[in-house]
Amino acid sequence: MTILVTGGAGYIGAHVVRALRERGDEVIIVDDLVTGIATRNAEVPLFQMDVAKSSSVDELAQLLSSRGVTGVIHFAARKQVGESVAKPAWYFAENVGGLANVLLAMERARVGRIIFSSSAAVYGDARGFVAETATKAPTSPYGETKLVGEWLIDAAARAQQLDAISLRYFNVAGAGWPELGDQMALNLVPMVFERLHAQESPRIFGDDYDTPDGTCIRDYVHVMDLAEAHIVALDALNSKGGRHRVFNVGTGEGTSVREMIDVILRVSGAPFTAEVVARRPGDPAQVTADVALIAQQLGWQSSRNIVDIVESAWAAHQRD
Repeated sequence: MTILVTGGAGYIGAHVVRALRERGDEVIIVDDLVTGIATRNAEVPLFQMDVAKSSSVDELAQLLSSRGVTGVIHFAARKQVGESVAKPAWYFAENVGGLANVLLAMERARVGRIIFSSSAAVYGDARGFVAETATKAPTSPYGETKLVGEWLIDAAARAQQLDAISLRYFNVAGAGWPELGDQMALNLVPMVFERLHAQESPRIFGDDYDTPDGTCIRDYVHVMDLAEAHIVALDALNSKGGRHRVFNVGTGEGTSVREMIDVILRVSGAPFTAEVVARRPGDPAQVTADVALIAQQLGWQSSRNIVDIVESAWAAHQRD
């Protein structure tokens, strides 16, 4: 198979690219390199391109055809919640417009299989154990673009006879290879690392939630488990088309913020204790993925725990 990975120079995309390569697939990357890093998979052909630009459709279609691409994994998107609140129209243009351009190019090149990088952000303030059937009520323009992206994929699957899968990620962390670590401090683990690097105590935003230790509980999935989920999903696609399935990707188990920070401090050996500060607005007490559907239909389940996540992420951080 030849797989085109948009956003393949990013954190998650680079892991999927390398996992595909290691099992023998041909891979090409399309990335605008605004946040992606070209050297993450330097041996893989990379085409610098902003898929949100209308001019990219012809270029993408030609690339798909000339390279004999058999499937697309679409990561390319902006993903900062705060930025999306400040620039909602731009986020829709980038995320929804970029996806639309990819689908137009696939239609021209007659490529019929796509994996879409969605997000648990589509659930908004959902609480507890969250299944795919839970109410979708995004609380940010970023989450809205992911939900609209799923709607677009669903319509295109019927109209273009695509076979498509959208994967809703929960909290992704860790590193499969030290050189592929997450270099953006947007999630808990790299945010704590950033505090430790600055010789500052990690912060806990509220310890008075209705949870066993009073801190928020989240579902943290290792990036390699997520990469493997993409490969399993890709292999589950066929050429019959007209189908779009959606799956959560997580562990099905919750870890509290305090538990995660305790593991980070133990693994890093940092001489700090966590500092409790005021709650952040809108943080639900507990959000954990219901992963029964992906296990039943695709046979996938996570195999790595939070110690694996932290140890691999710390090794990557130490390398930077």
